[in-house]
Amino acid sequence: MGNILALAGKELRAYFVSPIAYVLLVFFALLFGWFYVASVNVMVQLSMGQFGMGPQVVNINEFMIRPLFGNTAVILLFLLPMLTMRSFAEEKRSGTMELLLTSPLTDLQIILGKFLGAMALYCLMLALTLLHVGLLFWYGEPEWGPIASGYLGLLLMGGAFISVGLAISSTTKNQIVAGVATFAVLLLFWIINWIGDASGTTSQAVLAYLSILEHFDDFSKGVIDTKHVTYYLSFIVVGLFLTAKSMDQERWNG
Repeated sequence: MGNILALAGKELRAYFVSPIAYVLLVFFALLFGWFYVASVNVMVQLSMGQFGMGPQVVNINEFMIRPLFGNTAVILLFLLPMLTMRSFAEEKRSGTMELLLTSPLTDLQIILGKFLGAMALYCLMLALTLLHVGLLFWYGEPEWGPIASGYLGLLLMGGAFISVGLAISSTTKNQIVAGVATFAVLLLFWIINWIGDASGTTSQAVLAYLSILEHFDDFSKGVIDTKHVTYYLSFIVVGLFLTAKSMDQERWNG
């Protein structure tokens, strides 16, 4: 476990040596802040009756928190491929992959170290949003349950995104290729249920289950279903398994 944490710390520091961490943190903070202000504006207008429906008592969780988490998931779809694109691709490009493979570390330790390093930076990104949520509790009375479950959903979804990014990054030396390919794969799983809408009942059910977005919706409502937790954890395991197979192939080629 010590080797894994040491490698995770090295990975996290490497993100801050390059501009990647700073770019991701700034862009994420700006985009989340913009959606936050837009959600507050809509909620205020609803409460003042500016949409022709008269003044209303607005549920903060329903009219602000849930849409905000949904918009955050969209932000992650675009930003997290940038987080993982360098993980293995940069090691291959710089020639340090051979040193990593010949080090006294197992493939599992290397993969988990890189995964936890990326997750640590991702958790730091989510931590930036706590200030906005804190303001809601300061000025309003939102329910903490849906907020906690929403963050759990974002954490699990982010883990799934990162595992896919690691698997794809381990197959190429080019960071741009890794980033674009990761985005394309994640986008496919994002919209796969749209394909199911035009197919038969059985196919529709299968494709809807494979959709990343379908499993996130309940978290934003405050519902923690073991079916959704199992889906994301399985997604993470499959992504890390494919990364391990890619590293094994790299050892054989080396």
